Amino acid sequence: MTEQKVLLKMKNITKRFGKVTALKDVNLEVKEGEVHALVGENGAGKSTLMNVLSGIYPYGSYEGDIIFDNETCKFNKIHDSEDKGIVIIHQELALVPYLSIAENMFLGNERVSSMNKGVVDWPRTYQRAKELLDLVGLDEDPHTLIKDIGVGKQQLVEIAKAVSKNCRLLILDEPTASLNEDDSQKLLELIAKFRKEGMTSIIISHKLNEISYIANSITVVRDGSTIETLDNSNHNVSEDRIIAGMVGRALTDRFPKRDPSHKISDEVLLEVNNWTVHHPLNPKRKVNDNVSIKLHRGEVVGLAGLMGAGRTEFAKSLFGRSYGVNISGEVKMNGKPVQFKSVVQAIKAGLAYVTEDRKGDGLVLENPIAANMTLANLEEVSKNLVLDKNLEIVKAKELKQDLNVKCASVMQNVGNLSGGNQQKVLLAKWMLAHPEVLILDEPTRGIDVGAKYEIYCLINKLVESGKAVLMISSELPEVLGMSDRIYVMNEGKIVGEMPRSEASQESIMGAILRTSGKKHIVEQ
Repeated sequence: MTEQKVLLKMKNITKRFGKVTALKDVNLEVKEGEVHALVGENGAGKSTLMNVLSGIYPYGSYEGDIIFDNETCKFNKIHDSEDKGIVIIHQELALVPYLSIAENMFLGNERVSSMNKGVVDWPRTYQRAKELLDLVGLDEDPHTLIKDIGVGKQQLVEIAKAVSKNCRLLILDEPTASLNEDDSQKLLELIAKFRKEGMTSIIISHKLNEISYIANSITVVRDGSTIETLDNSNHNVSEDRIIAGMVGRALTDRFPKRDPSHKISDEVLLEVNNWTVHHPLNPKRKVNDNVSIKLHRGEVVGLAGLMGAGRTEFAKSLFGRSYGVNISGEVKMNGKPVQFKSVVQAIKAGLAYVTEDRKGDGLVLENPIAANMTLANLEEVSKNLVLDKNLEIVKAKELKQDLNVKCASVMQNVGNLSGGNQQKVLLAKWMLAHPEVLILDEPTRGIDVGAKYEIYCLINKLVESGKAVLMISSELPEVLGMSDRIYVMNEGKIVGEMPRSEASQESIMGAILRTSGKKHIVEQ
């Protein structure tokens, strides 16, 4: 059997940001025609390494060599790497919502008329766009606006856009982080198809089951250094083996045990009855229909379901009616009827909502960590309605220590943190509001196993102190591993309730299928 040609070598790459060394003598070797996974905890340096490779961090801003197809490369901008056939797709998709699929596909790479230079050849643009959509298996009209298609289809548009640039090495940064299982599987199958056709891919992902399934080789990066490269050509590298490399030790239990002395109280902390919410743009459509749930003091309650089941809509509508119209139903806190007609009222009553979209709705990325941590309770760091900056820093340092936020300073901009540390800052923001009930919407999305474990420990600590947690998660193992009791939602309704002792992936899926005429794939 002939040895595969090495397409890419990154040798002794070192990258510093001021006094902080993000990458230290990193080496990466990728063979032609393989899918090469890059794994590590948040902040390990994976995205930084790919930004060096793609020219986002230009030659001269780092030390070391990039050798692509036996040629030493000095990329000064992203177009330089694209000219060589290296194309990166970031976790935050670079698409313009109000432009069509075709316009997005060739933005900055327009198909111009051979007769009139500088004039876009629209018939050729849309014809080529259709060909590329067929290639990636996306049955959409190229005239369709990006805003009118789902995230899974947008991801395929990004891949079609990459292919249009004569891509030889495709870099995918967390390509399935926002996708359900069905869309994720389709995307992995597309990557496998491209591999058979000779394309090389580098994939960064925290979904280790996907890495084990798709990757031929797996390089582990920890604390800015290369730890090892594992041969997964026979797909025999276990998730536990990958985790051991990432965190430097075996993680024997992914879900921490609660204190054995902890008891769930009989006291109902939050009760919601007959909660009905209508869609804000289509008031005749119910997104939640007579939803009733209870949370006891000291309890973690999971809310499982499929994408589009109405879980986030329920959480946001409950949290100060920040979603939906024509909302009806009854809410009780500590047995007393309450009304949350605004987010401020919800916070003051002891309710907190940790959004699934930390970058869009949860944090102000351009502001310091300290300012983000105190956003939900400025009264605690103010005197006579004037913000006390020194007190804000003191409180932020306490929260940083309590949640083990890895940062140079609480005055560092939160946008410069890794995903896991951003999530901790978001949780810190709501902890400072001293809520009785926390609604956690996808609290571990897009973060690594080590950071997940720390957040699970924090959830346990919260309920052990007498709080109640409602956890919305698309990962069924997470729901099963952390919840005391589980509600199942489908098509806006509660279709099942079960204690953890009786719950399984099969029982949750069964509750969904019994109440739906459509075939669904459970998000994991």
